[in-house]
Amino acid sequence: MPAPELDLTASVVDIARQLCDIPSESGDEKAIADAVERAVRGREHLEVIRDGDTVIARTLLGRDKRVVIAGHLDTVPINDNVPSRFETIEGREYLWGRGSVDMKAGVAVQLKLAAELDAPLTDVTWIWYDHEEVSAELNSLGRIADARPELLAGDFAILGEPTAAVVEGGCNGSIRFEVRAFGTRAHSARSWVGDNAIHKLSSVLDTLAGYEPATVEVEGLEYREGLNAVGISGGVAGNVIPDEAMVHVNYRFAPDKSSEQAVVRMQELFADFDVTIVDRSEPARPGLDAPLAQDFLRAVGGEAKPKYGWTDVARFSALGMPAVNYGPGDALKAHADDERCATDEIIACERGLRRWLVGE
Repeated sequence: MPAPELDLTASVVDIARQLCDIPSESGDEKAIADAVERAVRGREHLEVIRDGDTVIARTLLGRDKRVVIAGHLDTVPINDNVPSRFETIEGREYLWGRGSVDMKAGVAVQLKLAAELDAPLTDVTWIWYDHEEVSAELNSLGRIADARPELLAGDFAILGEPTAAVVEGGCNGSIRFEVRAFGTRAHSARSWVGDNAIHKLSSVLDTLAGYEPATVEVEGLEYREGLNAVGISGGVAGNVIPDEAMVHVNYRFAPDKSSEQAVVRMQELFADFDVTIVDRSEPARPGLDAPLAQDFLRAVGGEAKPKYGWTDVARFSALGMPAVNYGPGDALKAHADDERCATDEIIACERGLRRWLVGE
């Protein structure tokens, strides 16, 4: 098979389609990373660095500010939604296909501008990275932050996650934990000599079912929290009283607190049970009070919204950079079998980001 090529002189919508037609499930990003590298390497205004299947291209113009603009190259598994196609629904044109929303349309915007803008008002570091859709320890942004943090340095960051072409500030944090109850095994015919661990979880389920998610205002944005059971296990056999049972819980929390504070809160809520933390992701504050963020918001227009899900803006926030999400596509269509991105949102994001970077 010939190596895929990207034509960055094409329209941003056509570039998005080119990207969608290069399969790049997580762990199989080499072909698309090769295509991206070839497309930007050799451009005189860009220094290009390859780190694994991550491509970094940056201007070195000596500006007093540097902006980091990033997007991931990988997708969730394909399910009969490649190759891409265009379709019109109720008079609106969509690019249909895996990755169109999450987030190859956003990457197309970035590639188009990276290739064409040789004198932006700020220096820009463009990052196209791998392994975003899988476990956090595989995410290449984390690897680069640990090994080569200077490549991620900047004063403000923009992540091209799907936001329907509006700015979404920061993101909620997330912890996953297991709540366990213990009892005593016995034959189910003589259950009174045992102690049923599954029954003990009833109060945990009652707490989860009755929990009212908080809405927390942070820097003018309202973040909605969530606390939900996402799994449950227990039982030994059909005639045995179980001596252990577990509920797997996910807590999405606003960026007014750290993951450590969220953990303490959950440990207090389930104080009568054994709580084991499985995974945690720090939130990111909106950062919209930063001057660069204010300029960006004015340039692209609209009213900023909160990001309810966790995104890699949290990684930039941890490095001391205010960071926002801004990209085409309806997040509700991310990962869906009918994943599709409105082409007018792709064009709007290109125009908005271009306007900010060149001061039009």
